[in-house]
Amino acid sequence: MSQKTLTESGQEGAVGAPAAASAKRWWILAVVALAQLMVVLDATIVNIALPSAQADLGFSDGNRQWIVTAYALAFASLLLLGGRIADLFGRKTAFLIGVVGFAAVSALGGAATNFEMLVTARALQGAFGALLAPAALSLLNTTFTDARERARAFSVYGAIAGAGGAVGLLLGGVLTDALDWRWTLYVNVVIAVVAFAGGWLLLHNHRDAANSKLDVPGTLLVAAGLFSLVYGFSNAETHDWSSAETWGFLVAGGALLAAFTWWQTRAAHPLLPLRILLDRNRAASFLAVLISGGGMFGVFLFLTYYLQLNLGFSPTKTGVAFLPMVAALMVAAQVSTTTLVPRIGPKVVIPLGFAVAAVGMAWLTGIGVGSSYLTAVLPQLIVTGFGLGLVMPPAMQLATGGVAAEDAGVASATVNAMQQVGGSIGTALLNTLAASAATDYLVGKDPTNKLVQARATIESYTTAFWWSAGLFAVGALITFLLFRRGVPEQDADAAPVVHM
Repeated sequence: MSQKTLTESGQEGAVGAPAAASAKRWWILAVVALAQLMVVLDATIVNIALPSAQADLGFSDGNRQWIVTAYALAFASLLLLGGRIADLFGRKTAFLIGVVGFAAVSALGGAATNFEMLVTARALQGAFGALLAPAALSLLNTTFTDARERARAFSVYGAIAGAGGAVGLLLGGVLTDALDWRWTLYVNVVIAVVAFAGGWLLLHNHRDAANSKLDVPGTLLVAAGLFSLVYGFSNAETHDWSSAETWGFLVAGGALLAAFTWWQTRAAHPLLPLRILLDRNRAASFLAVLISGGGMFGVFLFLTYYLQLNLGFSPTKTGVAFLPMVAALMVAAQVSTTTLVPRIGPKVVIPLGFAVAAVGMAWLTGIGVGSSYLTAVLPQLIVTGFGLGLVMPPAMQLATGGVAAEDAGVASATVNAMQQVGGSIGTALLNTLAASAATDYLVGKDPTNKLVQARATIESYTTAFWWSAGLFAVGALITFLLFRRGVPEQDADAAPVVHM
């Protein structure tokens, strides 16, 4: 009886595969990371270009939010379906269709002649992104079977997932300043050509759940539930929390997701097998991704406002200002996934990361009307980025590690859904809290005084930062209580997956 290992293509090969196989794995990582970057970029790259797009197409301030919300709604509500499609029909197929579709609708958005055309393109971007993102992550999960290599791969992937929003702000600013807002969408076509070519040449099609069937009732329940949840929180930004358009959708979303959970215990071929959620470390990892996704918006959204509106930074300079945070996140991602978690386990590393991020956000509340970027923003960004680098990459690795091959796509989709829903919740909550803080500050003061207005704006930013710090602190407590002690099994053993 001979031992065989999984090669980079997912096929069985003899032990002692040539060095070229390992090199091919890293090229696959590059392709997958590029596709993931494209998806993550589009959550923020359009934000900086919105004023230019609004002036060009002539839509109202009230409609402006839908350019962002349409993407988030489609992406979040269709993620689990996208992940299951990858498991059923093949990850290479799902990946390539996702890349081509994403590029095509990005070109449609770049060529938009009116508001409706742009919103439609953004919604379609979210739909194809929901197919592409879980296929990319599950490819990573099934390609890297050696524990040490897998840790390095996830350090890269997790860093991109965590820092992609900041890179989007930078790229959006550069493209808007140097070319035109439409290039924040056209750039996806350039990225997609490279990702498609690499995927076509390097990937092999896997259909690990080929004998299963699509859970149609479950798909409808979870899609409607996630849509209602994200839509409800999005409405909280433009409506009062007491509005039926806010709480009504939130209640409906909760009820639909509860019905979905009930159905998954009875379905013959469940969309999201509950065995994926019942592992204690995996559940803690999903929550870590959810919380970090929510708190990160306190950095990206409000600090972008502060740098541009208060410190007078250009869009490009604003993007550059986030790069030290990206660098710190990438360093911490490498350290956490390849050194710390394999040695001491997630129960210490991930709560520590949340605590460090909380300190960074609390420190950031010291900004003022005349603060300097070098003293009041830069050190705090580095600390926060380092903390998040200790959280997101290892959490993503643990959330998908040890999952059966036929569940890899849907587990990956759940990770992406947690990040997206966390971001939507964080945006709505922090926006509402910030607006209330500014209103409360102006009580009894002259609202026409420019200095008073500036201080009210600072009050809104610092309130958001405090709440983000609190959210990270809660994340530290929850993950410390939930994660099991010791090193997870899949990381403790550095041997390759062996088939007899």
